[in-house]
Amino acid sequence: MAITVRWLTAFLDLPAPTHDAGTRFWLAATDGTLSPPRGAQGEFATVVPADGDAYLRVQRLAPDATARVHLDLHVDDVAGAARAAEALGARRLHEAGHVVLASPGGLVFCVVRHRGERRRPRPRDGALLDQVCLDIPAARYGAECAFWAELTGWRHVPETPEEFTALVRPDGMPLRILLQRLGEPDGQVRAHLDWAAGRERDAVVARHEAWGARVEGRRRGWVVLVDPAGLRYCVTARDPATGL
Repeated sequence: MAITVRWLTAFLDLPAPTHDAGTRFWLAATDGTLSPPRGAQGEFATVVPADGDAYLRVQRLAPDATARVHLDLHVDDVAGAARAAEALGARRLHEAGHVVLASPGGLVFCVVRHRGERRRPRPRDGALLDQVCLDIPAARYGAECAFWAELTGWRHVPETPEEFTALVRPDGMPLRILLQRLGEPDGQVRAHLDWAAGRERDAVVARHEAWGARVEGRRRGWVVLVDPAGLRYCVTARDPATGL
């Protein structure tokens, strides 16, 4: 039932009042430029990296929406991939050339047509945005892990600490998928983005603070920050070249 994922894109879905501030922050943090807007109301744009192919996009939501992250899975056969996801327990939410679905735990994602992206950007200033972490309430953890592993066909391996597991991405894939079991018993699955910064972690955190992020907490291997739009993300000590 696995599909062939050619590329992954992370979408920053930002409410209108904080959209511009959030977009400016991520452009600074990634050293990217913003594409011309597209969509019926100019609500979509791409963060164009200095090298490699784009894998980060922004969407302007309604003023009363909540900031979130969703994934786009780039495939050759959108209709077939959507059916495969539904067979594994996803729910179809919307269709407009691409298909919007929700995972069994409620995480919104899209299957979209692959447009030839294949060049993973290189680290910049010792860091790379390279991971999406799915934050999964305990009661939903097993089913959600099984869904993403079966849908992508990517091997599922344990991480350290034990509340984490990861999917082994194909070579060249820009984003790694990490799955985190939360302490909360139940609720909807959500996602956040992670940077790999290795020994430059503290310097990267300082730069992000200068661009408007704030530190929410520090752990041994990572620092939790909140961007100007209210999105949580992490800067980790993982190797930016390998993601490990």
